[in-house]
Amino acid sequence: MAKNKLPFVEGASINRPPMFSGVNYQFWKVRTKIFIESIDRGIWNATINGSFIPMHVVDGVHVAKPFDELTDLENKKMQYDCIAKNIITSALNLDEFFRVSQCSSAKEMWDIFEVTQEGTTDVKRACKHALIQEYELFSMQPGETIADVQKRFTHIVNNLIGLGK
Repeated sequence: MAKNKLPFVEGASINRPPMFSGVNYQFWKVRTKIFIESIDRGIWNATINGSFIPMHVVDGVHVAKPFDELTDLENKKMQYDCIAKNIITSALNLDEFFRVSQCSSAKEMWDIFEVTQEGTTDVKRACKHALIQEYELFSMQPGETIADVQKRFTHIVNNLIGLGK
């Protein structure tokens, strides 16, 4: 039987988040962003910007509103982080789950994966420079098919996009 060469074990689903087992992080990151945004862009906002915490002023000091004083909209915005944490943890194997199981927000989980998988800003910058050099020196290798060339080129471009601006 031929070995499956897809970067994921299961087929894609619009009902389940893509699984992450510690490999092909860039692929998982893009698919997970698309999955979360397709449910609600507010959930994605909570994932990258952090939880919404409604505040009010008490004696000139901003404090978090008690639960029983929340408006429906404030409660919905607070729920986004809970949904994001559920989506992210539902997409992880056991090892990856334990890496983020103690996080208090989806943003914290997302940030841990970015640093763990992509490295710090300095590491990202070094990877980006190496990929840019590989891109600039890109050429077809002896014995390579057009499909192989396209795959290599797409890999470079996708990794650059995945590293961000």
